[in-house]
Amino acid sequence: MSTTTAAAAKAAIRARLAKHRPAVLALSAQLHEDPEVAFEEHRSAARVAAALWDAGFATTVGCYGLPTAVEAVYGTGSFRVLICAEYDALPKIGHACGHNIIAASAVGAALSLAAAATDLDLTVIVLGTPAEEEGGGKALLLDAGAFAQADIALMAHPTPGTDIDCSGTSSQGCNRFTVTFTGKASHAAAAPADGVNALNAATVAQVAIGLLRQQLPDGVRINALLAAGGSAINVIPDHAELSLEVRANDVHVQNDAVHRVLLACEGAALATGCTWSVDQRSPAYLPVRQHEELLRLWNQNLRATGRTLVRPPSGGGGGSTDMGNVSQVMPAIHPVIAVRGARGMPHTAAFAEETSGPAADAAVMDAALALAWTAADAAADAPLRASLQDARLARTAVQEETNPRAAG
Repeated sequence: MSTTTAAAAKAAIRARLAKHRPAVLALSAQLHEDPEVAFEEHRSAARVAAALWDAGFATTVGCYGLPTAVEAVYGTGSFRVLICAEYDALPKIGHACGHNIIAASAVGAALSLAAAATDLDLTVIVLGTPAEEEGGGKALLLDAGAFAQADIALMAHPTPGTDIDCSGTSSQGCNRFTVTFTGKASHAAAAPADGVNALNAATVAQVAIGLLRQQLPDGVRINALLAAGGSAINVIPDHAELSLEVRANDVHVQNDAVHRVLLACEGAALATGCTWSVDQRSPAYLPVRQHEELLRLWNQNLRATGRTLVRPPSGGGGGSTDMGNVSQVMPAIHPVIAVRGARGMPHTAAFAEETSGPAADAAVMDAALALAWTAADAAADAPLRASLQDARLARTAVQEETNPRAAG
Protein backbone atom coordinates (compact mmCIF):
# COMPACT_ATOMS: atom_id res chain seq x y z
CA MET A 1 0.00 0.00 0.00
CA SER A 2 1.22 3.51 -0.75
CA THR A 3 2.38 6.09 1.76
CA THR A 4 -0.51 8.22 0.50
CA THR A 5 -2.97 5.51 1.56
CA ALA A 6 -1.31 5.26 4.98
CA ALA A 7 -1.38 9.03 5.47
CA ALA A 8 -5.05 9.23 4.50
CA ALA A 9 -5.87 6.35 6.83
CA LYS A 10 -4.08 8.02 9.73
CA ALA A 11 -5.93 11.28 9.09
CA ALA A 12 -9.24 9.38 9.15
CA ILE A 13 -8.20 7.67 12.38
CA ARG A 14 -7.44 10.99 14.07
CA ALA A 15 -10.78 12.43 12.97
CA ARG A 16 -12.72 9.39 14.16
CA LEU A 17 -10.97 9.43 17.54
CA ALA A 18 -11.88 13.08 18.01
CA LYS A 19 -15.52 12.18 17.35
CA HIS A 20 -15.45 9.43 19.98
CA ARG A 21 -13.44 11.41 22.56
CA PRO A 22 -16.38 12.08 24.95
CA ALA A 23 -17.44 8.42 25.02
CA VAL A 24 -13.87 7.14 25.43
CA LEU A 25 -13.12 9.46 28.35
CA ALA A 26 -16.49 8.70 29.92
CA LEU A 27 -15.60 5.01 29.83
CA SER A 28 -12.29 5.67 31.61
CA ALA A 29 -14.07 7.70 34.29
CA GLN A 30 -16.80 5.09 34.81
CA LEU A 31 -14.27 2.28 35.20
CA HIS A 32 -12.24 4.38 37.63
CA GLU A 33 -15.26 5.22 39.76
CA ASP A 34 -16.48 1.61 39.93
CA PRO A 35 -13.42 -0.67 40.33
CA GLU A 36 -13.81 -4.44 40.25
CA VAL A 37 -11.16 -7.03 41.10
CA ALA A 38 -9.92 -10.03 39.13
CA PHE A 39 -12.58 -12.32 37.62
CA GLU A 40 -15.33 -10.12 39.10
CA GLU A 41 -15.27 -7.36 36.45
CA HIS A 42 -18.86 -7.85 35.29
CA ARG A 43 -19.87 -4.18 35.14
CA SER A 44 -16.53 -3.19 33.65
CA ALA A 45 -16.75 -5.82 30.92
CA ALA A 46 -20.31 -4.74 30.13
CA ARG A 47 -19.24 -1.10 29.79
CA VAL A 48 -16.35 -1.96 27.46
CA ALA A 49 -18.63 -4.16 25.38
CA ALA A 50 -21.38 -1.54 25.18
CA ALA A 51 -19.00 1.13 23.88
CA LEU A 52 -17.92 -1.17 21.05
CA TRP A 53 -21.37 -2.59 20.32
CA ASP A 54 -22.76 0.91 19.89
CA ALA A 55 -20.09 1.56 17.24
CA GLY A 56 -20.96 -1.50 15.17
CA PHE A 57 -18.56 -4.09 16.56
CA ALA A 58 -19.81 -7.68 16.81
CA THR A 59 -19.46 -8.04 20.56
CA THR A 60 -19.57 -10.95 23.01
CA VAL A 61 -19.37 -10.76 26.80
CA GLY A 62 -18.27 -14.03 28.34
CA CYS A 63 -16.10 -15.97 25.93
CA TYR A 64 -13.29 -18.52 25.84
CA GLY A 65 -14.46 -19.89 29.17
CA LEU A 66 -14.16 -16.61 31.10
CA PRO A 67 -17.40 -14.86 32.11
CA THR A 68 -15.79 -11.40 32.24
CA ALA A 69 -13.81 -11.66 29.00
CA VAL A 70 -14.96 -9.57 26.03
CA GLU A 71 -14.40 -10.07 22.31
CA ALA A 72 -15.44 -7.35 19.85
CA VAL A 73 -14.74 -7.59 16.12
CA TYR A 74 -15.05 -5.07 13.28
CA GLY A 75 -14.35 -5.74 9.61
CA THR A 76 -13.30 -8.80 7.67
CA GLY A 77 -9.86 -7.78 6.40
CA SER A 78 -6.90 -10.09 5.96
CA PHE A 79 -4.68 -8.26 8.48
CA ARG A 80 -6.01 -8.95 11.96
CA VAL A 81 -5.13 -6.43 14.66
CA LEU A 82 -5.91 -7.39 18.28
CA ILE A 83 -5.89 -4.73 20.99
CA CYS A 84 -5.95 -5.85 24.62
CA ALA A 85 -8.17 -4.11 27.17
CA GLU A 86 -7.49 -4.67 30.84
CA TYR A 87 -10.03 -3.49 33.40
CA ASP A 88 -9.45 -5.31 36.68
CA ALA A 89 -8.56 -3.23 39.72
CA LEU A 90 -6.60 -3.87 42.90
CA PRO A 91 -8.33 -4.82 46.15
CA LYS A 92 -9.08 -1.85 48.42
CA ILE A 93 -7.15 0.77 46.38
CA GLY A 94 -8.99 0.52 43.07
CA HIS A 95 -7.36 1.46 39.76
CA ALA A 96 -3.90 1.98 41.20
CA CYS A 97 -2.38 0.40 38.09
CA GLY A 98 -4.43 2.48 35.68
CA HIS A 99 -6.34 -0.30 33.97
CA ASN A 100 -9.15 2.17 33.32
CA ILE A 101 -6.66 3.99 31.07
CA ILE A 102 -5.68 0.73 29.37
CA ALA A 103 -9.28 -0.24 28.64
CA ALA A 104 -10.36 3.20 27.44
CA SER A 105 -7.30 3.63 25.22
CA ALA A 106 -7.86 0.17 23.72
CA VAL A 107 -11.48 1.01 22.96
CA GLY A 108 -10.49 4.40 21.56
CA ALA A 109 -7.83 2.84 19.34
CA ALA A 110 -10.29 0.27 18.01
CA LEU A 111 -13.09 2.77 17.39
CA SER A 112 -10.74 5.05 15.45
CA LEU A 113 -8.99 2.23 13.58
CA ALA A 114 -12.36 1.06 12.31
CA ALA A 115 -12.40 4.18 10.11
CA ALA A 116 -9.52 2.70 8.10
CA ALA A 117 -10.59 -0.95 8.17
CA THR A 118 -11.70 -1.03 4.54
CA ASP A 119 -8.82 0.99 3.08
CA LEU A 120 -6.20 -1.00 5.00
CA ASP A 121 -7.94 -4.40 4.64
CA LEU A 122 -8.21 -4.86 8.42
CA THR A 123 -10.07 -6.89 10.96
CA VAL A 124 -10.03 -4.95 14.23
CA ILE A 125 -10.41 -6.99 17.43
CA VAL A 126 -10.68 -5.81 21.00
CA LEU A 127 -10.06 -8.55 23.53
CA GLY A 128 -11.14 -7.70 27.05
CA THR A 129 -8.73 -9.62 29.25
CA PRO A 130 -9.76 -10.16 32.89
CA ALA A 131 -7.56 -10.75 35.90
CA GLU A 132 -4.19 -9.27 34.97
CA GLU A 133 -3.40 -8.35 38.56
CA GLU A 134 -4.00 -11.87 39.82
CA GLY A 135 -5.10 -14.86 37.80
CA GLY A 136 -3.40 -14.57 34.40
CA GLY A 137 -6.42 -13.86 32.22
CA LYS A 138 -4.35 -13.45 29.05
CA ALA A 139 -2.55 -16.73 29.65
CA LEU A 140 -5.90 -18.47 30.01
CA LEU A 141 -7.23 -16.76 26.88
CA LEU A 142 -4.06 -17.66 25.00
CA ASP A 143 -4.51 -21.34 25.87
CA ALA A 144 -8.16 -21.13 24.83
CA GLY A 145 -7.26 -19.83 21.35
CA ALA A 146 -8.36 -16.21 21.70
CA PHE A 147 -5.16 -14.92 20.06
CA ALA A 148 -4.79 -17.69 17.48
CA GLN A 149 -6.03 -15.80 14.42
CA ALA A 150 -4.50 -12.39 15.23
CA ASP A 151 -1.44 -11.10 13.38
CA ILE A 152 -0.40 -8.65 16.10
CA ALA A 153 -1.39 -7.90 19.70
CA LEU A 154 -1.09 -4.35 21.06
CA MET A 155 -1.68 -2.50 24.32
CA ALA A 156 -0.21 0.37 26.30
CA HIS A 157 0.20 0.63 30.08
CA PRO A 158 0.19 3.85 32.11
CA THR A 159 3.22 4.91 34.08
CA PRO A 160 3.80 7.95 36.30
CA GLY A 161 5.71 11.01 35.17
CA THR A 162 7.72 10.43 32.02
CA ASP A 163 7.21 8.78 28.65
CA ILE A 164 9.78 6.03 28.07
CA ASP A 165 11.30 4.50 24.97
CA CYS A 166 10.75 0.83 25.73
CA SER A 167 13.09 -0.47 23.01
CA GLY A 168 15.12 -3.35 24.36
CA THR A 169 13.16 -3.51 27.59
CA SER A 170 11.26 -6.41 29.05
CA SER A 171 9.40 -7.20 32.24
CA GLN A 172 9.99 -9.72 34.95
CA GLY A 173 8.29 -13.04 34.59
CA CYS A 174 6.50 -14.14 37.74
CA ASN A 175 5.62 -17.64 38.90
CA ARG A 176 3.53 -17.91 42.08
CA PHE A 177 2.70 -21.15 43.82
CA THR A 178 2.04 -22.60 47.27
CA VAL A 179 3.93 -25.51 48.79
CA THR A 180 2.07 -27.46 51.46
CA PHE A 181 3.92 -29.60 53.99
CA THR A 182 2.01 -32.30 55.85
CA GLY A 183 3.27 -33.95 59.02
CA LYS A 184 1.74 -35.52 62.11
CA ALA A 185 0.27 -33.67 65.08
CA SER A 186 1.26 -34.53 68.62
CA HIS A 187 1.43 -32.94 72.07
CA ALA A 188 4.46 -30.69 72.03
CA ALA A 189 5.32 -31.39 75.70
CA ALA A 190 3.99 -34.87 76.45
CA ALA A 191 4.90 -36.66 73.19
CA PRO A 192 6.94 -34.46 70.83
CA ALA A 193 8.81 -37.47 69.46
CA ASP A 194 5.54 -38.83 68.09
CA GLY A 195 4.99 -35.78 65.95
CA VAL A 196 6.23 -34.84 62.48
CA ASN A 197 6.64 -31.06 62.40
CA ALA A 198 5.35 -29.47 59.20
CA LEU A 199 6.42 -26.01 60.37
CA ASN A 200 10.00 -27.28 60.63
CA ALA A 201 9.79 -28.32 56.99
CA ALA A 202 8.66 -24.84 56.00
CA THR A 203 11.49 -23.33 58.05
CA VAL A 204 14.13 -25.58 56.48
CA ALA A 205 12.75 -24.74 53.05
CA GLN A 206 13.07 -21.02 53.71
CA VAL A 207 16.65 -21.43 54.92
CA ALA A 208 17.53 -23.52 51.87
CA ILE A 209 15.98 -20.95 49.55
CA GLY A 210 17.86 -18.18 51.30
CA LEU A 211 21.16 -20.00 50.75
CA LEU A 212 20.17 -20.74 47.14
CA ARG A 213 19.98 -17.03 46.32
CA GLN A 214 23.79 -16.76 46.19
CA GLN A 215 23.93 -19.24 43.31
CA LEU A 216 21.20 -17.61 41.21
CA PRO A 217 21.83 -15.18 38.33
CA ASP A 218 21.49 -11.45 38.90
CA GLY A 219 17.93 -10.22 38.60
CA VAL A 220 16.20 -13.30 40.00
CA ARG A 221 13.84 -12.46 42.84
CA ILE A 222 12.38 -14.99 45.27
CA ASN A 223 9.80 -13.99 47.87
CA ALA A 224 8.31 -16.27 50.50
CA LEU A 225 5.40 -15.93 52.90
CA LEU A 226 4.46 -18.40 55.61
CA ALA A 227 0.70 -18.62 55.03
CA ALA A 228 0.01 -21.30 57.67
CA GLY A 229 2.12 -22.99 60.29
CA GLY A 230 0.16 -24.29 63.26
CA SER A 231 -2.51 -22.92 65.56
CA ALA A 232 -1.37 -23.71 69.11
CA ILE A 233 2.08 -23.53 70.66
CA ASN A 234 1.65 -26.83 72.51
CA VAL A 235 0.75 -28.83 69.40
CA ILE A 236 3.30 -30.10 66.90
CA PRO A 237 2.01 -28.56 63.62
CA ASP A 238 0.89 -31.14 61.10
CA HIS A 239 0.22 -28.58 58.37
CA ALA A 240 2.24 -25.66 56.97
CA GLU A 241 1.87 -23.61 53.80
CA LEU A 242 4.61 -21.62 52.15
CA SER A 243 3.54 -19.15 49.46
CA LEU A 244 6.35 -18.53 46.99
CA GLU A 245 7.03 -16.15 44.13
CA VAL A 246 9.90 -16.43 41.63
CA ARG A 247 10.65 -13.56 39.22
CA ALA A 248 13.23 -13.26 36.45
CA ASN A 249 13.77 -11.33 33.21
CA ASP A 250 14.39 -14.46 31.13
CA VAL A 251 11.93 -17.32 30.80
CA HIS A 252 14.62 -20.03 30.91
CA VAL A 253 16.24 -18.50 34.00
CA GLN A 254 12.80 -18.23 35.60
CA ASN A 255 11.97 -21.89 34.95
CA ASP A 256 15.35 -23.04 36.26
CA ALA A 257 14.96 -20.97 39.43
CA VAL A 258 11.50 -22.42 40.06
CA HIS A 259 12.92 -25.94 39.63
CA ARG A 260 15.66 -25.25 42.17
CA VAL A 261 13.23 -23.74 44.67
CA LEU A 262 11.07 -26.86 44.42
CA LEU A 263 14.15 -29.02 45.00
CA ALA A 264 14.78 -27.03 48.20
CA CYS A 265 11.21 -27.73 49.31
CA GLU A 266 11.55 -31.41 48.49
CA GLY A 267 14.75 -31.56 50.51
CA ALA A 268 13.05 -29.87 53.45
CA ALA A 269 10.27 -32.46 53.37
CA LEU A 270 12.76 -35.33 53.26
CA ALA A 271 14.81 -33.84 56.09
CA THR A 272 11.80 -33.54 58.39
CA GLY A 273 9.84 -36.63 57.40
CA CYS A 274 6.94 -34.68 55.92
CA THR A 275 5.10 -35.11 52.69
CA TRP A 276 4.70 -32.14 50.39
CA SER A 277 2.65 -30.90 47.43
CA VAL A 278 2.57 -27.90 45.09
CA ASP A 279 -0.50 -25.89 44.13
CA GLN A 280 -0.27 -23.33 41.33
CA ARG A 281 -3.63 -21.59 41.14
CA SER A 282 -2.80 -19.17 38.33
CA PRO A 283 -0.53 -19.40 35.28
CA ALA A 284 3.06 -18.25 35.46
CA TYR A 285 3.61 -14.80 33.95
CA LEU A 286 6.42 -14.80 31.38
CA PRO A 287 8.73 -11.88 30.54
CA VAL A 288 7.59 -9.46 27.83
CA ARG A 289 9.34 -9.84 24.48
CA GLN A 290 8.73 -6.59 22.60
CA HIS A 291 8.44 -6.82 18.81
CA GLU A 292 11.08 -4.25 17.93
CA GLU A 293 9.64 -3.11 14.59
CA LEU A 294 6.17 -2.60 16.04
CA LEU A 295 7.72 -0.84 19.01
CA ARG A 296 9.67 1.44 16.66
CA LEU A 297 6.39 2.41 15.02
CA TRP A 298 4.80 3.02 18.42
CA ASN A 299 7.67 5.29 19.47
CA GLN A 300 7.41 7.21 16.19
CA ASN A 301 3.66 7.64 16.55
CA LEU A 302 3.75 8.54 20.22
CA ARG A 303 6.27 11.28 19.42
CA ALA A 304 3.87 12.47 16.71
CA THR A 305 1.28 13.17 19.44
CA GLY A 306 3.73 15.71 20.87
CA ARG A 307 5.29 13.58 23.58
CA THR A 308 9.00 13.28 24.35
CA LEU A 309 10.41 9.83 25.09
CA VAL A 310 13.45 9.15 27.28
CA ARG A 311 15.50 6.01 27.70
CA PRO A 312 15.05 4.19 31.02
CA PRO A 313 18.13 3.82 33.23
CA SER A 314 18.20 0.03 32.81
CA GLY A 315 16.81 -2.58 30.43
CA GLY A 316 14.43 -4.36 32.78
CA GLY A 317 11.43 -3.59 34.94
CA GLY A 318 10.23 -4.68 38.33
CA GLY A 319 6.68 -5.46 37.30
CA SER A 320 5.15 -8.52 35.70
CA THR A 321 2.28 -8.93 33.25
CA ASP A 322 0.44 -11.74 31.53
CA MET A 323 0.99 -9.84 28.27
CA GLY A 324 4.43 -11.43 28.49
CA ASN A 325 2.83 -14.81 27.78
CA VAL A 326 1.25 -13.41 24.63
CA SER A 327 4.48 -11.78 23.49
CA GLN A 328 6.39 -15.03 23.80
CA VAL A 329 4.28 -16.66 21.06
CA MET A 330 3.29 -13.83 18.69
CA PRO A 331 4.30 -10.29 17.61
CA ALA A 332 3.22 -7.99 20.42
CA ILE A 333 4.11 -4.79 22.24
CA HIS A 334 3.48 -3.60 25.78
CA PRO A 335 4.88 -0.05 25.95
CA VAL A 336 4.01 2.60 28.54
CA ILE A 337 2.17 5.90 28.33
CA ALA A 338 2.91 8.56 30.94
CA VAL A 339 0.37 10.17 33.19
CA ARG A 340 2.40 13.34 33.05
CA GLY A 341 2.97 14.98 36.39
CA ALA A 342 1.94 11.91 38.38
CA ARG A 343 4.23 11.17 41.32
CA GLY A 344 2.63 8.14 42.93
CA MET A 345 4.07 4.76 42.19
CA PRO A 346 1.83 2.11 40.60
CA HIS A 347 -0.08 -0.03 43.11
CA THR A 348 -0.40 2.86 45.57
CA ALA A 349 -3.38 4.93 46.61
CA ALA A 350 -1.60 8.02 45.29
CA PHE A 351 -1.40 6.64 41.76
CA ALA A 352 -4.99 5.43 41.96
CA GLU A 353 -6.04 9.04 42.46
CA GLU A 354 -3.83 10.18 39.58
CA THR A 355 -5.30 7.72 37.06
CA SER A 356 -8.32 10.02 36.86
CA GLY A 357 -8.27 13.63 35.73
CA PRO A 358 -6.84 15.73 32.88
CA ALA A 359 -3.40 14.07 32.75
CA ALA A 360 -4.97 10.61 32.76
CA ASP A 361 -7.40 11.67 30.02
CA ALA A 362 -4.46 12.90 27.92
CA ALA A 363 -2.79 9.51 28.39
CA VAL A 364 -5.96 7.75 27.21
CA MET A 365 -6.27 9.81 24.05
CA ASP A 366 -2.57 9.83 23.11
CA ALA A 367 -2.25 6.07 23.71
CA ALA A 368 -5.37 5.40 21.65
CA LEU A 369 -4.06 7.45 18.74
CA ALA A 370 -0.56 5.97 18.88
CA LEU A 371 -1.91 2.41 19.06
CA ALA A 372 -4.24 2.94 16.10
CA TRP A 373 -1.54 4.66 14.05
CA THR A 374 0.92 1.86 14.84
CA ALA A 375 -1.55 -0.73 13.57
CA ALA A 376 -2.18 1.37 10.46
CA ASP A 377 1.54 1.73 9.74
CA ALA A 378 2.07 -2.00 10.14
CA ALA A 379 -0.83 -2.77 7.82
CA ALA A 380 0.35 -0.30 5.17
CA ASP A 381 3.98 -1.50 5.17
CA ALA A 382 3.81 -4.40 2.69
CA PRO A 383 7.02 -6.24 3.76
CA LEU A 384 6.24 -5.86 7.47
CA ARG A 385 2.61 -6.87 6.96
CA ALA A 386 3.68 -9.98 5.05
CA SER A 387 6.23 -10.99 7.69
CA LEU A 388 3.66 -10.61 10.47
CA GLN A 389 1.11 -12.67 8.56
CA ASP A 390 3.72 -15.32 7.76
CA ALA A 391 4.48 -15.56 11.47
CA ARG A 392 0.80 -16.21 12.18
CA LEU A 393 0.61 -18.91 9.51
CA ALA A 394 3.73 -20.59 10.89
CA ARG A 395 2.31 -20.42 14.40
CA THR A 396 -0.98 -21.91 13.24
CA ALA A 397 0.83 -24.71 11.41
CA VAL A 398 2.68 -25.65 14.60
CA GLN A 399 -0.59 -25.64 16.55
CA GLU A 400 -2.23 -27.89 13.97
CA GLU A 401 0.71 -30.27 14.06
CA THR A 402 0.76 -30.55 17.84
CA ASN A 403 -3.02 -30.37 18.36
CA PRO A 404 -5.17 -30.56 15.22
CA ARG A 405 -8.27 -29.40 17.08
CA ALA A 406 -6.56 -26.28 18.47
CA ALA A 407 -6.46 -24.38 15.19
CA GLY A 408 -9.28 -22.27 13.79
